[in-house]
Amino acid sequence: MKRNVIEINEEKCVGCGLCAGACMQGAIEIIDGKAKLVSESYCDGLGMCLPKCPVDAIHVVEKETDQFDPSRKNIKAKSNEASDKKNLEPLACGCPGTASKSIQRTAQIESLGVLTSQQVKHEPVASIGLIGSELMQWPVQLRLVSPNAPYFKDADLLIAADCTAFAYGDFHRDFIKGKVTVIGCPKLDDNQYNTDKIAQILSENDIKSITVVRMEVPCCGGMIQAVRQAMLKAQCIVPYTEVTISSEGRVL
Repeated sequence: MKRNVIEINEEKCVGCGLCAGACMQGAIEIIDGKAKLVSESYCDGLGMCLPKCPVDAIHVVEKETDQFDPSRKNIKAKSNEASDKKNLEPLACGCPGTASKSIQRTAQIESLGVLTSQQVKHEPVASIGLIGSELMQWPVQLRLVSPNAPYFKDADLLIAADCTAFAYGDFHRDFIKGKVTVIGCPKLDDNQYNTDKIAQILSENDIKSITVVRMEVPCCGGMIQAVRQAMLKAQCIVPYTEVTISSEGRVL
């Protein structure tokens, strides 16, 4: 019979396991670091896994295949009723690197000599020890973040080219602090993908503002282009700031 089922592009798949967690039929498993459809008869074709994929590796296609097995309906929901340990289990891929999480920075550990940004501003340069990170969430790579991660709600968004944090010494203090951060490379990445991903973030969240930090090199203009096109695509225009960093580490 002809019906809708999902199709997974394994070349794009990063093995994060988010799709497997979203599939209520248990039709998707992470095998050898890649998401795989266990059986087309397990897939109901509704595509609940699609919005969870951070790299757009899953699509719904219509094809001749086996009939959906109704015994699989909500199999995961039934399993969860018997066990409340789901949130304590590791990701199916065994790699927590792509799991979304917020980072609370309410206090720094004085015993380790870590200074807050506020302390650094009042300390002579010679007396500064370890400077605390201002990163508020994980992951940060644009290809890995989930557009519906809770930390995006009502966020001030920093979108930065990869090289900027290495070129500018006070990047955490001057740019990351107080913002949700995503990074990417307009030269090495698929810039259309970046545009679509940013548009999805804007569409699904009440983003309060966007700050774009780029390098002075011409190829970095692709990051500006991606953000502007994303705002138009999402029909969501928010307060917007552009900052350019020189290769010597100065704000231009």
